[in-house]
Amino acid sequence: MLVTPDVLASRAALLPEDIDPQETTEFLESLESVIRYQGQERARYLLDAMLQMAARAGVRLPSGITTPYVNTIPPQDQPAFPGDRVMERKIKSIVRYNAMTMVQKANKTTNVGGHLATFASAATLYEIGWNHFFRGRTADHLGDVVFYQGHASPGMYSRAFLEGRLSEEKLKNFRQELKPGGGLSSYPHPWLMPDFWQYPTVSMGLGPIMSIYHARFNRYLHDRGLTDTSDVRVWAFLGDGECDEPESLGAIGQAGREKLDNLTWVINCNLQRLDGPVRGNGKIIQELEGIFRGAGWNVIKVIWGSDWDPLIKADRTGALQRRMMEVVDGEYQEYVVKGGAYIRENFFNTPELKALVEHLSDDELASLKRGGHDPLKVYAAYKAAVEYKGKPTVILVKTVKGYGIPGAEGKNTAHQAKKLTVQMTPEPNLAPDEHAKRQMVGALKIFRDRFNLPFTDEQLEDAPFYRPADDTPEMKYLHERRAALGGYQPSRNTHFVPCERPDPKNFERLYAGTPAGKGQSTTLAWVVLMQQLMKDPAIGKLIVPIVPDEGQTFGMPPMYKAYGIYSTVQQAYNPVDKGTMSEYRECTTGQILQEGISEAGSMCSFIAAGTAYSTHAVNTIPFFIYYSMFGFQRVGDLIWAAADSRCRGFLLGGTAGRTTLNGEGLQHEDGHSHIMAMTVPTCRAYDPAFGYELAVIVEHGINRMFVEGVDEFYYLTVYNESYDMPPMPAGEDIREGIIRGLYPFKTVKPDGAKLEVQLLGSGTIINEVLKAQQILAEQFGVASTVYSATSYNLLQKDAIACERYNRLHPTGEGRLAYVQKVLANTNGPIIASSDYMRALPELIGPYLSDAKGPRLLALGTDGFGRSDTRKALRRFFEIDTENIVVAALSALAERGELNREVVQKAIEDFGINPDAPPPWTV
Repeated sequence: MLVTPDVLASRAALLPEDIDPQETTEFLESLESVIRYQGQERARYLLDAMLQMAARAGVRLPSGITTPYVNTIPPQDQPAFPGDRVMERKIKSIVRYNAMTMVQKANKTTNVGGHLATFASAATLYEIGWNHFFRGRTADHLGDVVFYQGHASPGMYSRAFLEGRLSEEKLKNFRQELKPGGGLSSYPHPWLMPDFWQYPTVSMGLGPIMSIYHARFNRYLHDRGLTDTSDVRVWAFLGDGECDEPESLGAIGQAGREKLDNLTWVINCNLQRLDGPVRGNGKIIQELEGIFRGAGWNVIKVIWGSDWDPLIKADRTGALQRRMMEVVDGEYQEYVVKGGAYIRENFFNTPELKALVEHLSDDELASLKRGGHDPLKVYAAYKAAVEYKGKPTVILVKTVKGYGIPGAEGKNTAHQAKKLTVQMTPEPNLAPDEHAKRQMVGALKIFRDRFNLPFTDEQLEDAPFYRPADDTPEMKYLHERRAALGGYQPSRNTHFVPCERPDPKNFERLYAGTPAGKGQSTTLAWVVLMQQLMKDPAIGKLIVPIVPDEGQTFGMPPMYKAYGIYSTVQQAYNPVDKGTMSEYRECTTGQILQEGISEAGSMCSFIAAGTAYSTHAVNTIPFFIYYSMFGFQRVGDLIWAAADSRCRGFLLGGTAGRTTLNGEGLQHEDGHSHIMAMTVPTCRAYDPAFGYELAVIVEHGINRMFVEGVDEFYYLTVYNESYDMPPMPAGEDIREGIIRGLYPFKTVKPDGAKLEVQLLGSGTIINEVLKAQQILAEQFGVASTVYSATSYNLLQKDAIACERYNRLHPTGEGRLAYVQKVLANTNGPIIASSDYMRALPELIGPYLSDAKGPRLLALGTDGFGRSDTRKALRRFFEIDTENIVVAALSALAERGELNREVVQKAIEDFGINPDAPPPWTV
């Protein structure tokens, strides 16, 4: 019978008192009969029919989508544990100890910090994974991808030390990476430890969202035949408090919708944030269960350890389960620190409940484990997760923060604990250092006794690291388990196999420019280039176009039909534009990732594709195009994570600039992304003006990143303003100038010219600069050369590198910055104009001066954007043709080369209002 007292008790734990138990029993027995003799599908049909009938009759339907506050997998359904529990506990205890000792030692003489409590609560979660589930990379398997919780990093280091992958010296230098012999980074950082960590996760929320899009990208790789990822599982470990981050839960609907059963999340519900309870007045596990079930996930709860099983079985009335449900998380946290007697009085607070535990002592009550500290429960959950088909799985695991750490277990201060302390009776005249040492040793003794570690009291005086001899049973077991799973975790593949170079012919169309009167935007030039590259037999299939629901804006629809939009379920409808050149075509072999309105999700796909050269040994080349305003500003943390991940690829800031995007106004107009790009060390930022510049940069980038294997990525701003694209000028120095950031484009020298200026232009504003050049020549007799400044980012990096070299080599031959090589021997002031803030071109100002002083005057778009025409906006921000002319004349006057009256007359003739408020103030 399914309608047993246990079932009724479980039901009673959630519902009000039953006014007619006999009727309820008969109803449930009927349902049981349907399930037994006609199957679950028939039972589901009948239940749906009844719910519809109730809804039509106006019955208020139950809204909850949570289950009782007990383990999802009952004891009778638990699989047999396949490992040696005694051996695994020994290993886990050693890992716990070394992780704790590492942080303790690092803070004995420094204040570098570190975290003890997160790994202490999650040690069982990781050990079960390392011993039974996390597969390493082999010749036949790519290895699983594990997003480790950042604050738990001491545990990963401790286990790698046991495995012989990290030295004792490295552990001693935790968070002291500049020490001789090297150290260990604070958290998972592939940039700092490129053979160890795969992805950075300590900026909370990023690991979860990256894991979702990584699991989906694995499907993409497999469906497109690029590599076999069908058996690669993605794991993500996160905390319950981390789920408050919008990025943590913001994309879980994507995982449910895509049915990503290759994805498993383990949420460590220790009920505590960094400063206190996560949901002190509620129940975070129940809250998360409802959220994930609603998003289409398979939910497994691991709340109670095996010690609770007999108590739950003995609960014939549902009183225990009702009590489990009504106690809030703040109270559960209190039970950890108050002891068994307190638990007996305050949790088992009725005669019926007290009778359930009358055979247990107070110490036994206090030692009743939460499910996350029970290997049997955790193993059962992991096994169920990897075997589940059709949905992603989230495992909600209840633990104690700081589990086992004397003085920290379950306390609000656990996250900040860096040193071991226990309460001791103060001794008169005892030096503070000696008192602290005795506290530490006392704490270590408690820890040793609890986890059965083989130390004498004397040995604990020095808190030594511990690694058993290689021939001991526990060490043999540890290596055997990892060998059976294919290798060690975490580990990052550093073997790079370059791809072929793209055919140079792919770029020739942009080198030729456009016919007169047949204008083109740099965005459209990019689309043209993409269509050429995606046909390339060497790299075409490797290109991954990514767009967040703005493909129409960027002119991409022809690519939709030609290459398809990736979908895991083909296309279940006829698109309204079927049969046209821009048909919206979805298919499982689609090459384009159309991510919907999610720059964060798109960025995660960019990271997955841009790191596939390492993770999956496939050189996928991502091109992620988006509104430039919504890149570095909106998802800058993910861009930083991409750099840390050694990601490669192209970010394209579309509809770029503060005056180029007609009508969209303040929220959309970008005048600062290039400034923000400067903050990312591995980002090469370019602001190309012409199609041929774009082509040169893309070809150079593909070859550097995917042929030469350089860990960097490119940011290119592209515009939606069309104008005639000139052909690429002759000379190899042009190509070098484009790549390095600056080259001369056009010189105009009127007859008899005595004055000269240098004019720098970027992006679409180069057209304003070229018109200013003509006015300066025709109306003022001023000679000039217009330079295309493709990258102030790279000019400045080169300049500071030369400055540093010269400073540190005072007796050697000095180096000259590239910007100085190009401009040092020219005459007159230098006027730099762009659709970005003045601070961008001003980066090169310190390196441009002569006997008359600084030469650079920068014009830019400082301030908020607004809606209007390009002409009006450029006048408002003072970067239009006339303002560039006035700036050049003014700079000549400042150097004593021109009468100031000429400047005044030009201002009047051009209709410039000298008393208008500065654009950045309004």
